Amino acid sequence: MRTLLLALATTLLASASTHESPFACDRNALTPQDRKRHFDELGAKLRTLVLEARELPEGYEFRFSGGRATFQLLSEWTGGEHVCCPFFDIDLHLDREGGAVWLRLTGRTGTKDFIRSDFKAWFK
Repeated sequence: MRTLLLALATTLLASASTHESPFACDRNALTPQDRKRHFDELGAKLRTLVLEARELPEGYEFRFSGGRATFQLLSEWTGGEHVCCPFFDIDLHLDREGGAVWLRLTGRTGTKDFIRSDFKAWFK
């Protein structure tokens, strides 16, 4: 009986750690107020600030001008994106000496296609 319980527990833990969320933005993961801020304000503003998009093996990275205001917008946006699109690996990189700010979105197989489709306005 103990062996059976141990095997069941191991199986449950393994399946819990390999759960993969669907490739869809869960807008309901954000409150109505946060949803408006994330999509209508932050997302709209960031689309206008993208300077470059680079293709990566597992996603894309986007270059923005350096500066505190841009970094703050990106930081707030990534917090919301992490909640509504949990399948993303999200990295922010700040180049030295006041250089560019890079937003990297990557993930498992299929993430790159999702980004290309859902972030069309970010590609210039």
